[in-house]
Parts: sequence; structure tokens; C-alpha cells
Amino acid sequence: MPKPRLAICNFIPDVERLRSTALEHGFSGVDWTFTLEDVPGGKGHKQSLIRRISRLHPLEVRYHCAFKGVDMGDEDPEKADRAVDIFRETCRLVAHLEGRFMTVHLGLGRESCDDLSWERTLSSLADLVAFGRNLGVRVCLENLASGWSSRPELFEKLVRKTNAGVTLDIGHARVSPSIQSRHYAFEDFISPHYEHVHNAHVYHEEIDGSHTAPQSLDEIGERLHLLSCLPCDWWVLELREEEALFSTLQVVREFFDAVPHERPAQYLGMLSS
Repeated sequence: MPKPRLAICNFIPDVERLRSTALEHGFSGVDWTFTLEDVPGGKGHKQSLIRRISRLHPLEVRYHCAFKGVDMGDEDPEKADRAVDIFRETCRLVAHLEGRFMTVHLGLGRESCDDLSWERTLSSLADLVAFGRNLGVRVCLENLASGWSSRPELFEKLVRKTNAGVTLDIGHARVSPSIQSRHYAFEDFISPHYEHVHNAHVYHEEIDGSHTAPQSLDEIGERLHLLSCLPCDWWVLELREEEALFSTLQVVREFFDAVPHERPAQYLGMLSS
């Protein structure tokens, strides 16, 4: 299997410097995070956003929705409907930008999922996935550090019942209570739907909402090996400080130098069994 393409986040506000930084260090793309301040907005604001993103060419751009407290499965029907409108508008924007992938979350910024409806979440996410498909956009669900998507058995149901793609965050998976308690293993986030993993977020772990860089390949090597066994060829080094980003890049390149880039048939057979 060829080396995965590496991407950086849009953590540099100046898009020209973001582009030059990415190209200088051998990145192939940008994982562009939308916030509520970005969408939905007026026509002029959208055109400005579109012009900024277009200046990243020839880098591929994929999209990431960081809408804290905005959930299509909210128990409050008005909030749920508003969330649906926001995600659909974002999906239209991604399609207009000729984007092919959009990552969403469930329960982002919430301390618990107590005020979310499981059934409404499944129904609304399935509708958004279908809505995106009609626009040529693959909607992917990311596993978080807490909540429903942090539990491999629930994440599997969310993906299977909605036909969502998967954005696998290896730092969130590491600190998942299900993994920390050893009730589940990291590969349990992968094995039920390995063919649907389209994006990977690569860093060591999330601590108090911040992403940390691995100190060595030993800290992250096993997870990178499992990622390298997947059809997913898009790895986002999800660090937003240059020092942490470039130290992680060094570790990932050390992994590439050490490991042959072939998808082990035995491992893939185990995943599909």
C-alpha cells in the first residue's frame, strides 16, 4: 500500500502561509475546520471563505465541522431542527467547494449525552449522510474522547445504522473510557467498519481538550501500524502548534521508514471475519 497522504489543520490564519508551510514540509492536503462563525453566513462571507480556500490549490482540502453544542439529536426539537439546517448548509458549502469529505461529531462540547435522543440522532445522521451523498459529499462520523462515539460498541451502531463514513481519531480512542478500562481495545474502533475509514486524525492523546504530540515512535507506533493496514490514505496530523506538528511529522516519517507499506492480508482478513 502506498504511503498515506499527510494533511495539516488550518491552524495558520494566513492561507498563503498555510499553503507554503504545507508544501514546504511535504504535506498533500489541509483539513479545514469550520466553526459556527464560518457557516451559515451571508453571501459575501461565503464568497470570501471560498476565495480563501481556493488559494490552497494544489493541496486537497477536506472539511471538519467543529460545532460545539450543535446536535441533530437534541432532545429540544427546535435546537435539533436548527442543527439539521446548519449541517445541511455546511454540506452544500462543501459541495460548492468541490469537497468530497465532511467530518461531523455527536455530543461535541457536551459533558454528557443525557439531553440527546438516540433515535433522533440515528434518524437525522442517516438523513444527513443521504443528503451529502446526493451532493457528492461523504459524511463521516468521528469518534470523540467521551460520549456515545467514545464507546466502540455504540460507535459501531452509529456507523452501521446511518451508513456514515468514519473519521478515526487515534488520540480520542486512546483516552476513551472503554479503552482505558480495557473493556475494549483500540482495534475495536476499526474492525467492524475498516473499509469505511476515510480519514485518520494522528497525534498522541487528548488531555484537557488539547492534543499532544508523541514523544517517540514507541508511544504511537502500534496505532500507526493498525492505521497503515486500512484502505484509508488520508492522515491528518491534528496539532495546532508548529513545534508539536513538526515533531509529530518526524515521528510519522520515522514510522514510514521503518515499516513496509503493504496492507497485511492476514490482518485485513481478521478484520473482515
